[in-house]
Amino acid sequence: MTITKDTIIGDILTIAPDTAPLFLEIGMHCLGCPASRGETVEQACMVHGVEVEELLAKVNAAIANQQ
Repeated sequence: MTITKDTIIGDILTIAPDTAPLFLEIGMHCLGCPASRGETVEQACMVHGVEVEELLAKVNAAIANQQ
């Protein structure tokens, strides 16, 4: 699975829970609350001032390494 800017954070955490530290690194400290889990990657990056392409590269690399 390839993660895009439109992928929901909760979906990513369901299929690849090991990516949680990547979201914590950008300041998403409330990964368990429904609001943050319902955001897209793009929305999370906008809120936390992170370049979406940088986070996508890290998340996709982490998922690729799991397989």
